[in-house]
Amino acid sequence: MSAPSLAVWAPPGIGEVRPGDDPAKLIAAAAPALADGDILLVTSKIVSKAEGRIVEAADREAAIDAETVRVVARRGLLRIVENRQGLVMAAAGVDASNTPAGTVLLLPEDPDASARAIRRGLREALGVRVGVVVTDTFGRPWRAGLTDVAIGASGVRVLDDLRGGTDAHGNPLSATVVAVADELAAAGDLVKGKAAGLPVAVVRGLAHLVTDEADESDGTGASASGAGEAAGARALVRDSRDDMFRLGTSEAVREAVTQRRTVREFTDEPVDGGAVRRAVAAAVTAPAPHHTTPWRFVLLESESSRLRLLDAMRDAWIADLRRDGKSEESIAKRVRRGDVLRNAPYLAVPCLVADGAHTYGDERRDAAEREMFVVAAGAGVQNFLVALAGEHLGSAWVSSTMFCRDVVREVLALPADWDPMGAVAIGHPTTQPPPRAGRPAESFITVR
Repeated sequence: MSAPSLAVWAPPGIGEVRPGDDPAKLIAAAAPALADGDILLVTSKIVSKAEGRIVEAADREAAIDAETVRVVARRGLLRIVENRQGLVMAAAGVDASNTPAGTVLLLPEDPDASARAIRRGLREALGVRVGVVVTDTFGRPWRAGLTDVAIGASGVRVLDDLRGGTDAHGNPLSATVVAVADELAAAGDLVKGKAAGLPVAVVRGLAHLVTDEADESDGTGASASGAGEAAGARALVRDSRDDMFRLGTSEAVREAVTQRRTVREFTDEPVDGGAVRRAVAAAVTAPAPHHTTPWRFVLLESESSRLRLLDAMRDAWIADLRRDGKSEESIAKRVRRGDVLRNAPYLAVPCLVADGAHTYGDERRDAAEREMFVVAAGAGVQNFLVALAGEHLGSAWVSSTMFCRDVVREVLALPADWDPMGAVAIGHPTTQPPPRAGRPAESFITVR
């Protein structure tokens, strides 16, 4: 068997691209000898220019703002953001180089669609079956320097999923998914020239990565041949639920705090007790008076313990409502509203223990002392909820245990000085909560 090999070259002669030009025709004229199985690596700049993605922008920062969906990290003027195409990159891909002064170049509106159009055009012009990858330059977490990656693809298997196979020693491969399209993009960048007028590279020798026309995605990401073959470069963007590096350091704290949401519906997926314990470790870093540690967390990890507590609380709640003169219909509605705890696969009961509290023998000062400890308990609960969000767990703090503390202490066999401060329902959300409506900070600020 012959040794694997490939050839990579950049055809000259494409020249300056202007709005309205057809990239496929320009490439066909510059590389008429393209063959079946070749893969074209096309710099996004010429695609953007052909598609008229040149916009006037005296202020590049304003253009970046317009293309930004989410700020991931910021250091001075440098911003890593998620852009409208779903790509996480510096400056949203807005480029002020190789474009007339006073203008900036935006990325293609839909890079996968751009790749499909170029592929179809080359098929029509030259009658060849090729793959097309649209590339752009990216930095990478933890690595210095830049490299080209795939932001659009057509007719190329962008991911090579080796999971389920074995290595040369027979060890099972359980996590190996190769970003083939990114490797192709980086190879092409070795022969293309940022300033040499060589915006396209050709790879020959990897025809097995080129897919058939029948595999082509309809633009929704659906494919008869499975993800990675025809779903386009969008398949390379890691889902937010699996992205462990979704946020920068300070941004992670701010995002976790502002995006923490009350979740009331959970899947049946088990909750990792280790994740909850890590959240407790974050909770107990909250400030507290007199160097005390007033937080305790009771973790209800078995269904029997959860049901025993919830049944006792429900009975106590119903008795209270009947004493208040509520109708049975009203009581039933109120009880249903408390089902968020019953629907959760995991419960935590934060408790306040006022060890170290001072006694003054003065009603006003003793009340203030108690309030200090309650505030500390609230700070611990907030830390807990935010840390759960950082673990990709949904939660809902429900105050109901505060109305039947004696019942909770009895059912959970807690010491008499432990005050249950509500209960926290924990689980994996059935759906991602919608964006929170903005709350301008100025609405809550008084300056003196």
